[in-house]
Amino acid sequence: MAGKAPHRIGIHVAIAENGVIGRAGGLPWRLSTDLKRFKADTMGSPIIMGRKTFESVGRPLPGRMNIVVTRQKDWHVEGVETAPSLNDAIRLARQSAAEMPEVREICIIGGGELYREALPLTDILHVTHVLAPVDGDTFFPPIDPAIWAEISSADVPAGERDTYPTRHTVYERRSAA
Repeated sequence: MAGKAPHRIGIHVAIAENGVIGRAGGLPWRLSTDLKRFKADTMGSPIIMGRKTFESVGRPLPGRMNIVVTRQKDWHVEGVETAPSLNDAIRLARQSAAEMPEVREICIIGGGELYREALPLTDILHVTHVLAPVDGDTFFPPIDPAIWAEISSADVPAGERDTYPTRHTVYERRSAA
């Protein structure tokens, strides 16, 4: 694996039909079924998020190394590592993941600013397509089929604690020709 990064970088995101991923600092839907899948997919892996995303979650997510990207030098929360930039956060995650053989991926989990910055560095997208247009103020960039190949997709009907039905799709970055 010489010259290749030891762990791929994956974005985990839920996106409405109109590109919305957030509203007023939170999620504009309730997707209990998807949260269970998200937990299973990210458990044991380093997760990287922006400070605003962490504050909307309200606590470190258990069973995962939580890394928050913030420029606020005095921002600290017990159980959370901080990094001043996305690149520093990825470096910290890779250092920790090197000691954890079960880690398959470094997970970027939001928000909008961090997703935009991480997209060019990302190897895989785990996208929950929310099958409805939703009002919101934070958006995910369009997924360009020239860059991203769909490798799996599964429709998920809305459960009793879900606002909308979803489609969970995994995309991998296409190789440069």
